[in-house]
Amino acid sequence: MSNFQNRGARASLLSLEAAASSARSGFACLFSTAEEYERALIMQRREEGRYGRGHGPWPTLMFIGCAMMVAGFVLILR
Repeated sequence: MSNFQNRGARASLLSLEAAASSARSGFACLFSTAEEYERALIMQRREEGRYGRGHGPWPTLMFIGCAMMVAGFVLILR
């Protein structure tokens, strides 16, 4: 009779371990650090096309043009 009780207790224990393992896997985080999460998030967004190319060369050209105008203005006033 004790053999039958051991089987039942063992089956209950195995069932409980399986349930605990299942519960843990449901709440497990895929990333071990915040950096991994950020890296994966940025990769996913790049694949979606959210981080497209810039606005072309215009902002750079405008900055250079304004810087040259300021430099010329400073040289004229000297």
